[in-house]
Amino acid sequence: MSYSDKFSELKSQVREVGKAIPDTVKSFNEMQKAAKEKSGLPAREVELVALGIAIGERCEPCIMFHVGALQRAGGTREDLAGICAVAMTMGGGPSLMYAAKALAIWDELCTG
Repeated sequence: MSYSDKFSELKSQVREVGKAIPDTVKSFNEMQKAAKEKSGLPAREVELVALGIAIGERCEPCIMFHVGALQRAGGTREDLAGICAVAMTMGGGPSLMYAAKALAIWDELCTG
């Protein structure tokens, strides 16, 4: 399954969670928005931090969401590669595997 297909499926699943527990999802989205707005960092930097954490935590769905957000915030593949390097220094081999996924996701979703 392509990352594009996986991402479409993931967004559909998240919508279903939103239907099942709307107040909780709304609160989560509000918390996420407040954290981004109150960080004092440009959106590009916020997304790089989020991607570093997602890679370190080995969360492919989070990587998919934040790769697209990074691109929308003006980030580049080179920015992503840089944060992959940082994540790998902190997380070793497992982070290398998810850094590879992050770059593949970028290549498919952002340049395809």
